Amino acid sequence: MRKQCLVIGCLGMLSVGKGVAQNPPAPPPLPQPESRPTAAIQTPQIDCTWLTVDSAAKTATFQLIAGLTGLNGALNFNGFKDGGLTVTVPLNWNVVIEFRNHDANLSHSAEIIDSQKPTPAGPLDPAFPRAMTVRLAQGIGPEEKDSFRFVANKAGSYWIFCAVPGHGLAGMWIRFRVSATEKRPTLTKA
Repeated sequence: MRKQCLVIGCLGMLSVGKGVAQNPPAPPPLPQPESRPTAAIQTPQIDCTWLTVDSAAKTATFQLIAGLTGLNGALNFNGFKDGGLTVTVPLNWNVVIEFRNHDANLSHSAEIIDSQKPTPAGPLDPAFPRAMTVRLAQGIGPEEKDSFRFVANKAGSYWIFCAVPGHGLAGMWIRFRVSATEKRPTLTKA
């Protein structure tokens, strides 16, 4: 009887051991989070319609579009980030900035500030009186518009900067230059 129990016990252990050694079925794959399609390299292009010039009135009108493309998580102006576009105007010209927020998800703003290092985290006093959109820190909602006008009466290098906290710091700024030698406004890649 004792031998029988011992044999049955050994057989039971073998069957349990055999079951443990088997590989369980693989769990189903985890769902992958949806991701936005990203281009390997997005090269923004200048659209000549963004800048209109009235030489007789010495007025440059610039169409400033926040979140024009998905570049930099849509933290861009006219598809450019980190100073990649330069708007140059002659000294003492009138400047009109027609701002539109094309970003469907985030609010944005714009102001002309002195070139800054380190990059500021939020709003500063504008470099020229009235050179800013309304609600600098809060921003303007998707597809909302604003415009501002000022005289570029100080030669130098400036930024067009999104003052919503963190946006400019993340690269949402382009260059604005006031030149004592240029005769006509221009847009150039930096």
